[in-house]
Amino acid sequence: MESGGRIEPYKIIEYGGVGEIEEKKSRFIAQVQAVSTEEEAQAFIELVRKRYWDARHHCYAYILGEQGQIMRFSDDGEPSGTAGRPILEVLTGSGIRNLVLVVTRYFGGTLLGTGGLVRAYTQAAQAGIDASTVGTMCYGYTLTVETDYNGIGKIQYLLGQRGIPIEDAVYAGQVSITCKVPFEEKEKLWREITEATAGRAQMAVSDPMYYKSAGGTS
Repeated sequence: MESGGRIEPYKIIEYGGVGEIEEKKSRFIAQVQAVSTEEEAQAFIELVRKRYWDARHHCYAYILGEQGQIMRFSDDGEPSGTAGRPILEVLTGSGIRNLVLVVTRYFGGTLLGTGGLVRAYTQAAQAGIDASTVGTMCYGYTLTVETDYNGIGKIQYLLGQRGIPIEDAVYAGQVSITCKVPFEEKEKLWREITEATAGRAQMAVSDPMYYKSAGGTS
């Protein structure tokens, strides 16, 4: 999202996890999956229903879009507001986009009450997120720089100062490197490369886009 003129990064699921809690003998199993469309989200929900066909409830929430434009949730038979919305609140609080989280409940014979259900579904959803591998999507450009061999060391230093990894390098008559540059750093980096190479570096940038941060996993 935009914040003060800056395009904010967002998080994604790299590998969906499974988390489980138990509350008064009821089992709550949370499963997380990366999705890009509502059809994919619904397909995963149906897959969970079939996998745990004998469970009483399969409550879920999902968020789609780089800015979380689509949000849906379902209590799936639990009292209104006790399951789907708490799951969704965990997702919105995590900052993760393009994912679905389903919490399956096996009833343990003891009623938990409204507050107990909210706590249990919240804790289960968080357990599912904690069991997943999360990455970060940043907004910026693909930058291609071509320079002579005298200039490449200076460029590598400038990129290293910013923690920007070189994705590709071609050594021929000239040296050509490719990297991803955050949106807000492009102009300053462009000037610094120009100054460091005395204007000898040739640079080209892509249209702005989201890209996966090299250091974005947790």
